[in-house]
Amino acid sequence: MQLTNLLFTSVALKAPPVLFPKVKALNPNSPESLTLSQTLQSETLETLEWPSLCKQLSSFTSTTMGFSAAQKAKIPLGQTPEESHKLLDQTAAAAMMMMMDSPPLDFSGIEDVSGILNSAVSRQLLSISELCAIRRTLRAAKLLFENLKKLVNTGDCSETERYLPLLEILKHCNFQVELEHKIGFCIDCNLLIILDRASEDLEIIRSERKRNSGSLDSLLKGVSSQIFQAGAIDRPLITKRRSRMCVGIRASHRHLLPDGVILNVSGSGATYFMEPKEAIELNNMEVKLSNFEKAEEIAILSLLTSEIAESEIEIRYLLDRILEVDLAFARAAYAQWMNGVCPIITSQGCEAINFSEEEDYALSVDIDGIQHPLLLESSLRSSSDVITSNSGNSVHLGDRNGTMTSLSMLRGASDYPVPIDIKIKCGTRVVVISGPNTGGKTASMKTLGVASLMSKAGMFLPAKNRPRIPWFDLVLADIGDHQSLEQSLSTFSGHITRICNILEVASRESLVLIDEIGSGTDPSEGVALSTSILQYLKDRVNLAVVTTHYADLSLLKEKDSQFENAAMEFSLETLQPTYQVLWGSIGNSNALSIAKSIGFDLNIIERAQQWVEQLKPENQQERKGLLYQSLVEERNRLEAQARRAGSLHAEILDLYHEIQNEAEDLGGHETALRVKETQQVQQELKTAKSQLDFVIQEFENGLRIASADQFNSLIKKSESEIASIVEAHCPRDAYSVNDTDSKSYTPQIGEQVQVTGLGRKLATVVEAPEDDETVLVQHGQIKVRVKKSNIRSIASSKRNTETRYAPRLKRFSRAKSSRFFQSQKRARMFHMAHWCRHQRTQWIYVVSEWKKLRTTSKWPSLQADHIRFYLSYMGWALGLLRSVHLRY
Repeated sequence: MQLTNLLFTSVALKAPPVLFPKVKALNPNSPESLTLSQTLQSETLETLEWPSLCKQLSSFTSTTMGFSAAQKAKIPLGQTPEESHKLLDQTAAAAMMMMMDSPPLDFSGIEDVSGILNSAVSRQLLSISELCAIRRTLRAAKLLFENLKKLVNTGDCSETERYLPLLEILKHCNFQVELEHKIGFCIDCNLLIILDRASEDLEIIRSERKRNSGSLDSLLKGVSSQIFQAGAIDRPLITKRRSRMCVGIRASHRHLLPDGVILNVSGSGATYFMEPKEAIELNNMEVKLSNFEKAEEIAILSLLTSEIAESEIEIRYLLDRILEVDLAFARAAYAQWMNGVCPIITSQGCEAINFSEEEDYALSVDIDGIQHPLLLESSLRSSSDVITSNSGNSVHLGDRNGTMTSLSMLRGASDYPVPIDIKIKCGTRVVVISGPNTGGKTASMKTLGVASLMSKAGMFLPAKNRPRIPWFDLVLADIGDHQSLEQSLSTFSGHITRICNILEVASRESLVLIDEIGSGTDPSEGVALSTSILQYLKDRVNLAVVTTHYADLSLLKEKDSQFENAAMEFSLETLQPTYQVLWGSIGNSNALSIAKSIGFDLNIIERAQQWVEQLKPENQQERKGLLYQSLVEERNRLEAQARRAGSLHAEILDLYHEIQNEAEDLGGHETALRVKETQQVQQELKTAKSQLDFVIQEFENGLRIASADQFNSLIKKSESEIASIVEAHCPRDAYSVNDTDSKSYTPQIGEQVQVTGLGRKLATVVEAPEDDETVLVQHGQIKVRVKKSNIRSIASSKRNTETRYAPRLKRFSRAKSSRFFQSQKRARMFHMAHWCRHQRTQWIYVVSEWKKLRTTSKWPSLQADHIRFYLSYMGWALGLLRSVHLRY
């Protein structure tokens, strides 16, 4: 046997411990384990391009907080299955709310004030604009919650329950209404000024300053006018220099302001800016009042800053909840953009899943037609470009099945990513994907990883139907080349170091993705090490998906049902991959076919093919034989099913034609039977009438001449005669038993008989009579052993009926026939019991009506059973007369 097969047999069958990687056991809660887990998780997110997907989501956010969180890939991932279900419920509620006719929620007034809160906590004085930003955010958050409640209350009760996940987010938030009102009372956020009403001192200071400023302005205007009239200035000029109000005057005329103070000189030196002596006190007061005003404003700002710092925790909690609402609506808009569907997250394995009886096996991962969101972006953008350029044509990005369709885009149809199906059986722990390079193995594996992350984050998946996927606590991936010159790591060293770290932190609920496992080293050793790693992962993770070119890894499924194979489909006709995953199949790399299509020399291709045959002749022949055998068995099975279906179809057609022919003659048979029965009933009624009239006449004559002692005998005689008439006209049971032949009767297996112990019900003989004179019979689903003496054969009339209908019922089994006749008998008994209850309540009416009937010549066309009941009640009436006589 070859070296590769020897290594595989050694690992797969014996599983020696030396081949398992040495993994240092770490406490999951230890700092080392947490640090390593966070590092691997961060690297996995980068590998699966999670930040790029989050950037896609950022374009659907409505606040700067949501945009920043999505841009930095800091959107929440459910740490438990319950949290992920909660996120999905929020997304579903937001999606339903977006479909309503009401206007969308307004996030425009909400700002990211976390930096302002940091300044307030650090005791930095907040500016007026910062305080106004806090007020706008608090006010917008309150308005957002009120609008959300208003939208929810417009729907019915069922819709209200669906919107509850959104209401629950903001339900327990403190919107700091008092703080928001206080800021609005103190500050005019439109003009960005502190209002006079902010404090009493500020109002007094500003009032005094206004009065002082008026006096100073009036004084300076008079002085400036006098200077202008004296020709000492071209025009009256009042200005401020060195924070003091002054007037302008020519240097040659400064004598006009004796004892004035020169505050400044123009650049040319021709103009002096002088403070008149009369304005010095007023200016001093202006400066003093201005300082007082600034100090009071700082005190007000300081007070508001202090209150914001005290409410920092509640405001941050409110911001987090608003961010949660924003991300919920962003996820809903993102789902509409890519036509996503809500996934089903399972957290307890296959036990928590209800499967229909038609499914052959349960699936732990069941995703139909999923497309990678990053690959979907370019196609959706091109679709929007087509819509813009062809405004007269309509493009539908999604139908009710979740498939991507286009009604007017033929040129860009190939731009859509190929949807794939991910089907993993319940109980499968390791999936080995094989196939050619550039066939989509890595992309399919990444799609599974991204789908698990999206479902954890409460995002819908771009797939069909309802995707089902387990909840994974960690998604760990080793994809790509991890060689490092700084750490002296080769490709294989970086690859195996990464796997070793993954094995340290992986848990029973983790998803592990490994691309090209065991590559970069000797193939024989790579197969052995890869097999050992997969055997190790099988017992320690929820699911591991690996890609490989090693065909021997696909044989693990034959030894262990927890392994599963998958292959990437490759078209040998076009020599191009179809990017479809064939679950349960083994793929070939098709290296020689690809090399041939590229243009390799045919001699090289033929020589390589010879080497392949020489290296694996047994495997090749064995695989071809198994494939041929499976195809032959499948063909034989399908042919047998076709023959059975054809035979059954022919029988059904024959039965259909027979029933149709009988149905056509049913009307004629019914008319003839009714005429014949009417004649028989009329004859029987005539006889019964004459007999009963004679008995009643004798009874009436006897009453006139009978003494008291003879009354009882007269009643008995009349009862006996009426009973004889009733018995003579009672119908014979179709299932009557010939008691004379009961002792000599021996039931046969499969024969239908009557059992007296079961209320004369029909039963089928299962076993022949034994020595103890007992017979095993079956009634419905019950089997019971009864005595032979309690078994009666069916009357000849019944047998004749069965013989007459035998051709019609020959296709029914004995059990079906038994149930058929029993149902007919129960129906007759039901109608008979109903008629009896009705007649017993009206027995007095029957007696009176009988006297009327026997005196008239017309006899109603009644059924025979009805007349027999009349006769029976007459006997019952006579018996009642007797009981009344004996009592009184």
